[in-house]
Amino acid sequence: MSSLWTPGAPGPLEQLVDRIHRQIGEYAERHGVEQVAVEVELHDGALFHVKELSAEPGFGFVTLCPFAEDGGDPEEHLIIPLGSVTRITLGLPEGRRAQFGFTPPAAG
Repeated sequence: MSSLWTPGAPGPLEQLVDRIHRQIGEYAERHGVEQVAVEVELHDGALFHVKELSAEPGFGFVTLCPFAEDGGDPEEHLIIPLGSVTRITLGLPEGRRAQFGFTPPAAG
């Protein structure tokens, strides 16, 4: 059996989410911003502007906390299979549909 882990299969989701958070933090530092626009696209074409990303509940699933349509705090949390994610895009909040961004977790 291969030791290669693929999205959607049981694996180290906490490590993956920690590394995504690290990428967001590095992007923010490199561009001198406090927040980063994070977009998650799913297989069905749905696009979410995400405020938070969590490795919970695990077992191949992650939780997305997208911004509300009016740009306020997330109203719902989406628990999705990791295998349904086709792309995660990091960008500057300015000029994006969502003028709000993902604040990277404090390094610890």
